[in-house]
Amino acid sequence: MKEEIKRRTKNIGLEVIRLIDDLPVKTSSKAIAAQIIRCSTSIGANYRAACRAKSDADFINKLKIVEEEADETIYWLEVLEESGLITFEKTTTIKKKPMRYWQ
Repeated sequence: MKEEIKRRTKNIGLEVIRLIDDLPVKTSSKAIAAQIIRCSTSIGANYRAACRAKSDADFINKLKIVEEEADETIYWLEVLEESGLITFEKTTTIKKKPMRYWQ
């Protein structure tokens, strides 16, 4: 199961990277792209760090960071949609993935 979650959390970042390539070339797009790439790729990186936790408390703390980064990813996807920079249809699948792991 741990390897499956590692794969899935990394795929969220990869899907966001591909999504960002569809953005129009604008100053606002570049700023949002930097934010969303950082937090979406951080989901997988921090999950891997959680897998190397030194204690149960450390593991829980690291998973909280993963949860925060997933929520931030959803926030930036919503900003992209609501600003009209990308369509709702292009973000729907990605938005469902991050929080599914923690519910």
